[in-house]
Amino acid sequence: MTTIYRFLSGPDDSTFCHKVSKALSQGWQLYGQPIYVFDAATGTMRCGQAVTRETEEAYDPERKLGDY
Repeated sequence: MTTIYRFLSGPDDSTFCHKVSKALSQGWQLYGQPIYVFDAATGTMRCGQAVTRETEEAYDPERKLGDY
């Protein structure tokens, strides 16, 4: 069994929530606490959330993480 890790990030709006919800619906699980930070370069708030997924497949660094 292999654990695959992804870090999702985006602006503090519904697109970020949809990104996390999509990952959860595809079998990814929340990992740790969400992060909420101010991006001084753009003057906006940004969110981040790590997710993990167990897979029988071997990890391949050439493969997109969302394809597991």
